[in-house]
Amino acid sequence: MIVSGEVVRDLASTGVLRASINLGNPVLAQGTPDAPSGVTVDIAREVGARLGVPVEFVCFDAARKSFEALTSGQADICFLAVEPARESEVAFTAPYAVIEAVYVVPVDSPIGSPGDVDRPGVRVGVKRGSAYDLFLSRTLEHAEIVRGDEGVEVFRTDGLEVGAGIRQPMTAYAAADPGVRVIGEAFMQIKQAVGTSRQRRPETVRFLCDLVEELKASGFVADSLRRSGRLDATVAPAA
Repeated sequence: MIVSGEVVRDLASTGVLRASINLGNPVLAQGTPDAPSGVTVDIAREVGARLGVPVEFVCFDAARKSFEALTSGQADICFLAVEPARESEVAFTAPYAVIEAVYVVPVDSPIGSPGDVDRPGVRVGVKRGSAYDLFLSRTLEHAEIVRGDEGVEVFRTDGLEVGAGIRQPMTAYAAADPGVRVIGEAFMQIKQAVGTSRQRRPETVRFLCDLVEELKASGFVADSLRRSGRLDATVAPAA
């Protein structure tokens, strides 16, 4: 893939590719702000290698902070779930990976499936600004959404009927607490993509889209997920 100088200057105008990484999603990013790892970090490094520029990681503990870093100009690319609420400001590639979001409930709860959640009197704890917060905010009609720094925390501290989150950490949480259980059926498929500012040139966005497709087809994404031990994420289908 030949990358033009215009694309390099457009995407890395400072001479460095600044990549916003959400360490709050353990499926896609692990490690520390000083030494992040995972599939998002691997993709960012590959983007930088194609551009011929070094990569600087700007790490956060929540998707909303990663989103704000991009939209405020602190980052050049981000790794977020594709959601309508974000698309007015973020130009997304097709997804590179898909992960699932599930509910947890008290072990004696009558709720047995995602369809049982959207009822009056049911309160759902979510991580503020997460993909599942945005999804549930536009799809739930009767249940109440309660937002906190972590969906599990507000579910536990406020004694809510339901908690929402990514399958892997929710499963780990339920395994450590005999008082809760996971609703096995996912309530949403979270499509993770690379994003950049809507102000970028069309050829810059096209470069990112083409690169993501190449990395999926070549096995790069699958290998990265395998090396990071995150087999609960699957490679997204070709666009």
